[in-house]
Amino acid sequence: MKASKYIILLGLSLILSNCGDTNASKQTGLAIDTKVKSLMLGDTLKLSIKNPKKLDITKISYQLDGNPVSENSPLTNLSLGKKTITATVNYNDKIETITKTITLYNNIIPSYYTYEVVNTYPHDITSYTQGLEFHNGELYESTGQRKESKLRKLNFETGEVLKNINLEDQYFGEGLTILNENLYQLTWQARRGFVYNVNTFEKTSTFNYGKSAEGWGICNDGTKLYKSDGTEKIWILNPENLTEEDHIEVYTEKGKIPSLNELEWIDGKIFANIYQKNGVVIINPKTGGVEAVIDFKPLQKLVTQHDALDVLNGIAYHPERKTIFVTGKNWDKLFEVTIKKQ
Repeated sequence: MKASKYIILLGLSLILSNCGDTNASKQTGLAIDTKVKSLMLGDTLKLSIKNPKKLDITKISYQLDGNPVSENSPLTNLSLGKKTITATVNYNDKIETITKTITLYNNIIPSYYTYEVVNTYPHDITSYTQGLEFHNGELYESTGQRKESKLRKLNFETGEVLKNINLEDQYFGEGLTILNENLYQLTWQARRGFVYNVNTFEKTSTFNYGKSAEGWGICNDGTKLYKSDGTEKIWILNPENLTEEDHIEVYTEKGKIPSLNELEWIDGKIFANIYQKNGVVIINPKTGGVEAVIDFKPLQKLVTQHDALDVLNGIAYHPERKTIFVTGKNWDKLFEVTIKKQ
């Protein structure tokens, strides 16, 4: 199966964007010209100024997201998504600042990965899985739905619940991750997350979200936390004070990928469930570029079919076994899989 069919395979709704001209200055007509309507990572950004009134321009300086650039700048070592070009124009002893928004796309077509189920384990059919992660060989799970949300430690082979706490009724549990013996759990719309001692499940602190309006998925690279909010953005959090220090935007060569949900860090990449699509994208954490896709849709047919059955969600990497575990919302099975680039 060709990689170019990945959009059909996952049914991802790509919201395409283009550069479109920003309104020119109403007084002078000055506007930034980027020559082309779309740009990809690695392209050269060619800048000039539209000057319909033939003003006597003496100096022009450009910035891209606040960093100085020249009239011909290679678009390398950048993250993808929306970028703001600012031009400061000197003319007739006056200075005018104008801006234009562009969108930077990825420069590769995502690869397609197949999977093989190597083991199947029991999973609590009442668990609306939101977050899944291994720590010291044991599986941790966060589940959702108000009045049903919980945090659990599990024996993944038997499904036995080794430790459990229920969230307060007003909270809708979301993703979780574990870093430095701290377990971080998100909630959906309450704009609040919780920090627990991973060994005792004692809640040690809470934190509020910054610019990200909602909590969906969370993972870590051993140093920083990465948080999704249901859009194409992944926020980068400082684990010490849990502030959102930066973000990346997830794009293919065609457009953005919204509805990023559960996240998992695997071998230097971010694996992300796409809500309602039964698929996973593999993301470059530096650029936000989608490098590959995995279509897990057939797995849903292998679980017990019932009225509360919902989509794939929950992905956990077992570093010793070097396998990936996936399940879904109200699925009665947990699948251990290996993946391979086709």
